[in-house]
Amino acid sequence: QEHYGGLNGLTVTWIGDGNNVLHSIMMSAAKLGMHLRIATPKGFEPDLRITEITEKYSKEYGTKLLLTTDPFEAADSANVLVTDTWISMGQEEEKKERLKAFQGYQITMQMAKSAASNWTFLHCLPRKPEEVDDEVFYSPRSLVFQEAENRKWTI
Repeated sequence: QEHYGGLNGLTVTWIGDGNNVLHSIMMSAAKLGMHLRIATPKGFEPDLRITEITEKYSKEYGTKLLLTTDPFEAADSANVLVTDTWISMGQEEEKKERLKAFQGYQITMQMAKSAASNWTFLHCLPRKPEEVDDEVFYSPRSLVFQEAENRKWTI
């Protein structure tokens, strides 16, 4: 909101694990007027109960929802590209399996080519290079450090 001046009508794309951070976005995006595009590998989709609620909210608030396994499809026309860790606390033993499953999900400039001309990138940190390459992470389009600063005020 700080960057775009408002949230209504923005398209947010999540690329990565169907985790708790994604669940929070799913529960709020439609209520804020944002379209949501989600790309997760098979077997790493968001919780089905959350998905059902999100579909209901999307219809109720007139927003679009896309769930896919293709990160390039999800990135198409996105204003905001978002990812998070692929290996959360307690999942360390799954690291090899997860890294294999998430091949092709790294956010890169190539992936962002089909995004909206004003696209930005968010990540709640800490970031691992396999999740987003340096070119995107350190680019002027990356708002990760402003995002981190904004979180300070909620602590």
